[in-house]
Amino acid sequence: MKSRGGREVIEIIRSKTGIPCLWEKGGGYTNTGYSMIIADKNGKAKKPIYIKRRGHLACGEHALIPIRKGDYFIRAHHHRKDFNIVVRKIKMIKDNTAEVEEVAEYSMGEWSTRLPEHLKSAVEAAKAKALHYHCRIPYYILH
Repeated sequence: MKSRGGREVIEIIRSKTGIPCLWEKGGGYTNTGYSMIIADKNGKAKKPIYIKRRGHLACGEHALIPIRKGDYFIRAHHHRKDFNIVVRKIKMIKDNTAEVEEVAEYSMGEWSTRLPEHLKSAVEAAKAKALHYHCRIPYYILH
């Protein structure tokens, strides 16, 4: 991630038809785990373009989710269930990058700022996926 005046720039993926996307990914190991969950502007699950069902799935990429300005993504990491969670909002999409801003961060047992209520279920999904041993499935998608 590159920083640009308080905001960060992340790389995104483009679908074959050019739709900007991010992967829902992650899973747990013996004592650690990580996940990335994508939510819409209201904190709800989104419909994936593609779900991986073959190849290496354990703790990998599981669902390709289209993104737009205003969507959120949550990254969760844990070591022995001691979580570090970062919630970011997509501010702008350009070419193969997205400008994002941090909404809230959880570390050392507390949130840096109050987590918006509408994002609580997405954060819980991120934690559950990070704890799921060798996760092979998407957690927070519309079917």
